[in-house]
Amino acid sequence: MNAAKKTTAAPIFDAAHLARYTGGDAALRDELLALMCDQARRCLAIMESPSDPANWRAACHTLKGAARGVGAFSLANVCDEAEIQPEAAWEGARLAVARSFRETELAFASTD
Repeated sequence: MNAAKKTTAAPIFDAAHLARYTGGDAALRDELLALMCDQARRCLAIMESPSDPANWRAACHTLKGAARGVGAFSLANVCDEAEIQPEAAWEGARLAVARSFRETELAFASTD
């Protein structure tokens, strides 16, 4: 972790954050969570074999924004760290993002 960018533990999923934007509409919440998961899968696919550093950074940055938008702050923080990694560290960073995404999906699934 970059010493200059220490972050505090963020919630895996802040349902209250998303509820402020959806007005508590469960169908809209579910649709937004599904869209974020689709975006995550696309970004992770790019991260598996990025064509260049700009492609890597764009995938990380895109997923970070999607995660923050729905309140998946822990995943967003992992993406923030992955975005600044040198190429030699990309595989480990991608695995960390994938692991965080799996945890996020589980948190989404437990939302009522």
